[in-house]
This record gives sequence, C-alpha cells and structure tokens, in this order.
Amino acid sequence: MKTEMERHIVWLDCDTGTDDAQAILCANALPELEIVAISAVAGNVELEKTYRNALRLNRLMGTDFPVYQGAEKPWLQPQHTGYRYHGENGLGGVELPLPENVPETTKKAWDALYEKAKELGGALEIIATGPLTNIGTALMKYPDLPRFIRRIVLMGGSATGGNRTPAAEYNIFADPHAADAVFRSGIPLVMCGLDVTMQAIFTEEDLIRIGSKGTPAARLFHDALLTPLRAQEGGEGVKLHDAVAVLYAARPELFWGQMAGVAVETRGTVTMGKTVTDLWSDKKFPFKNAFVVLGLDNEAFVRTVQELIWSY
Repeated sequence: MKTEMERHIVWLDCDTGTDDAQAILCANALPELEIVAISAVAGNVELEKTYRNALRLNRLMGTDFPVYQGAEKPWLQPQHTGYRYHGENGLGGVELPLPENVPETTKKAWDALYEKAKELGGALEIIATGPLTNIGTALMKYPDLPRFIRRIVLMGGSATGGNRTPAAEYNIFADPHAADAVFRSGIPLVMCGLDVTMQAIFTEEDLIRIGSKGTPAARLFHDALLTPLRAQEGGEGVKLHDAVAVLYAARPELFWGQMAGVAVETRGTVTMGKTVTDLWSDKKFPFKNAFVVLGLDNEAFVRTVQELIWSY
C-alpha cells in the first residue's frame, strides 16, 4: 500500500553562489517541497549579488517566488567572501538575465520570514545554505519565532575539520555569532556539514553528462560548477554542498546520521566558528540539539540531482 508523499513548506535562505544555485534548482523541481520565498544573505559574494542571483534563478526556472534582501554583513566578524570558488558574480562567471519586472520591496528578510512563519502556524521549514545572519537576526528581533518554525535544515558546520580554517566550515565561520543564536534557539535542527557534503561528489564527467542535456538549467549546472572544480586543490570532483541540505529535506532516506549536542565557538582565536559536537567525545553536552548528517548514498544522490536538473 502506497503512503501519501509528505510535503514540506520551505523558505530558502541562500548566499546565492554556484552550489546555492543548484540547490534552488533542485528544490523547485522536488515534488516534496513547496517553496514560499527565497531570502538572500551576504556570503559567497556581497548581498547585492546574492540577491540578484536569486532573482536570475527565478527567471531561469519560470517562477515568481518572493525574493527578500537580508544582511549585508555578519554581526561582529569581518566579512569573508568566496570569490575563488564562486567567481566575482557568484555564479562562476555565468551571466544570467534578470527578470524584466522585479517587484520593489523594502521588507527585510527577517521581517518577511517571521510574518510567513506566523501565517503558516508552525508548518514552515527553513533550508539555509549560507551564513546564518538572516535567521539569527530574525531570532533576535522576534523571540517567539521558534514557536512557528517546524525545523531548520542547514548546510554548515562539521563534526571534524573545516574548510575555511582547519577548525571551521565557511558558513558558520562567516557569522559564528548568528550561528550560535540558531543552535541555541531550540528549533529542531539538521546539520548537513562537511562530514556529509564532502561526500557529495560530482566528477568532471558528471558535469559534462548533465550539461549535455543543453537546457539553460543543464548549461548552468555545467558552466557554473567548472569554477569550483578548477579552484580546488586536488580531489576527485566538485562537491555540491548546498544541494545536500535540499535533498535531505525532501528525501532523508538517502542519508544517515545521529543526534548530537552541537555548540558554536565564538571566542577562540584558532577555533572561531567551529561546531563542537559530542558525537565521539567521552564527555557529553547536557543537550542534544541537532541531527548531524554523516553520510549519503552518493550514487543515488548524483542520479537524483541529474534527474532534477534534467526536469527543466
């Protein structure tokens, strides 16, 4: 007997770079996900670029999701970008046209998020693939927000080492103080950190095969991901970090992990931005606040992403 597919109402919060773009494409194509809005945050590139890139994705997909601008900079940290992996425009140098008519809005991402979360009465889920500045700001401005968020699935952190420093993953390092607010919020969290995203490998042959479809989405997948592929030092392929959070939200059966206590380091000089977990420590935290995703079926992951990109 078939069971009815679970549908998730989601808000996408992105620093729209090369892999965020693929995450947005996948999210829109997944029947399990219903996108209600996209918010942009500074991260891989500056806010103006991440915002415009989200608008460009809207046009490419033929959608008109509301897109809101969020934070221009971290709370306390200096701003760190990712030009090397995402190019100066965030999309690996790929130029996509903007929509002809962009609705003017002065509403900030955190205000729009709170209003939508209250309207949906606790059904809203957030998929966050950038620094957590927008969500942290929403939590500070609206202390009752956790009542209205079903869960947050985030790409960020690591139970082991980092990629921006030896200790810290980029999205958390970019604004550790906002990330700390999120991890302390009490909202159910799923952490798709480097432990799993470094396993989400697309070889150059995968990029060529997917790009061969020739559609705008397939060409974007191939062309944008060539930049991080060429920028990395060694390795067997490009890692599609942000799409992991999207696919976990829709199809958790492709992944495995376990609950853990996770805290964010906000004072260390060597360890700033590290997500400290008690997964393998003798001493445990007195709380379990996040499901830490540790592995995935890469063959099924690559196949699923290809199907989603080819659906356009």
